[in-house]
Amino acid sequence: MVLALAVYVVAQVLYRVAMMTMAIIVALLVTALIAPLTSWLKRIRVPASLAAFSGVAGLLAVLATASYLIGRRAAGQLDDLQAQVIQGADRLRQTLVDTVPGLDRAQVDDIAARMVQGLRHALPSPYSGVTTATETLAAVLLAIVLLFFFLRDGDRMWRWLTGLLPASRRSDIDRAGHSAWQALTSYTHGIVAVAAVDAVGIGAALFLLDVPLAMSLAVLTFLAAFVPVIGATVAGAAATLVTLVTNGTSDAVIVLVVVIIVQQAEGNLLHPVIMRRAVRLHPVVTLLAVTAGTLLAGIAGALIAVPACAVVYHAILGYRTADLDASRQPAAAVSGDHAHPEAEPGVGPAR
Repeated sequence: MVLALAVYVVAQVLYRVAMMTMAIIVALLVTALIAPLTSWLKRIRVPASLAAFSGVAGLLAVLATASYLIGRRAAGQLDDLQAQVIQGADRLRQTLVDTVPGLDRAQVDDIAARMVQGLRHALPSPYSGVTTATETLAAVLLAIVLLFFFLRDGDRMWRWLTGLLPASRRSDIDRAGHSAWQALTSYTHGIVAVAAVDAVGIGAALFLLDVPLAMSLAVLTFLAAFVPVIGATVAGAAATLVTLVTNGTSDAVIVLVVVIIVQQAEGNLLHPVIMRRAVRLHPVVTLLAVTAGTLLAGIAGALIAVPACAVVYHAILGYRTADLDASRQPAAAVSGDHAHPEAEPGVGPAR
């Protein structure tokens, strides 16, 4: 009961400072992704600060370049896209009228108007939008600063933290922490590989069919893959819908077939080979974690649910391994110096 109450209190505190919590989580995830590069730089005698700065600067350069290229290409297609969307919406409206019995154009227009009105009501007000944007920008800046310090001083931070623990459990907690960090590193590397394959496969089909905003849709597919199970479905549906509106039914069917093939390859080949070996979570656990994370914290919860489960699971495994190793030691080793605290300096009667 005490542990459950402690977990509840910590969860409530983290929820109250949600933006700071997300900044810390994002910094940890990105640290796990690029830490091997900075560790290699440190091994070749590059100063720790310079190695950490190189990792952060390289990441920001990649993100800025990708954003510039995508934004420039999308801006050049906006005029053509507007006309294609209007034509595609007319084709879609006519297709619905022709295929659905008892449906006329007035009913279709009324349904579309209701959907647009619902989207407008769902959008935040200007004041709340500005507030959210300001908080998000502050969280991004905080995550960048934390990323630098995690890359530079992560090992020292962990040693300081474990140094505060009782000596009898220090090595066990240290092993559990290293096991959890290894799982997080494996997860980030694996999910990036899976997301890249999804983006390349679906993006290639979009480029070959000359779908507008193909680059943006490929990036959306890459980002959506970070939400297991659900993300790939949403990104595939978005790519198919945009193709249907802009290019027509035949191209949309081709994109849908490519999306299904890519998702089947991901589920039956990439996840078993890459992700399941790295994380070792059953698909049912993954699905429940994503669902629970989405219900509790929306998109942010869906993003962090699976890595959080993997970290907790592997931390428990690492801790249990330490206990099993200790229980298998010979009786003589167990009854050595640590079995007699009075033999240690500063403990027992001597104190």
